[in-house]
Amino acid sequence: MRIGELAQRTGSTARALRHYEQAGLIDSERAANGYREYGESAVVRVRNIRALVGAGLTLEDLRPLLGCLDGDVLSRPPSDRVLGIVRERLAVLERRIAAQTEARDRLVAALAAVGPHADRPCPDG
Repeated sequence: MRIGELAQRTGSTARALRHYEQAGLIDSERAANGYREYGESAVVRVRNIRALVGAGLTLEDLRPLLGCLDGDVLSRPPSDRVLGIVRERLAVLERRIAAQTEARDRLVAALAAVGPHADRPCPDG
């Protein structure tokens, strides 16, 4: 099938599919006219990629799981390897959330320190 059909069947976009292919997560063959041609198994793989990315994993996180992406990923218990990847991703997200919370708190404190003069225009400079 061509990229447009794969995009339609998976709820994806052609651009996302090209990105997945560039990341090494899906494969295509080139037809004589240069168009990408995907096998039927790409439908399941792309749906799994979209579900896992939607759950918070990155394409880089999925690369070690290539062998798992062709089945019903979400209905079976995760392996220790998958759990490790998920835990690592969660730790990254927690660190980012903490950093963003600290930045927000600094901005709130800065605004509180300015007090009622917060609407003053910036001096020319």
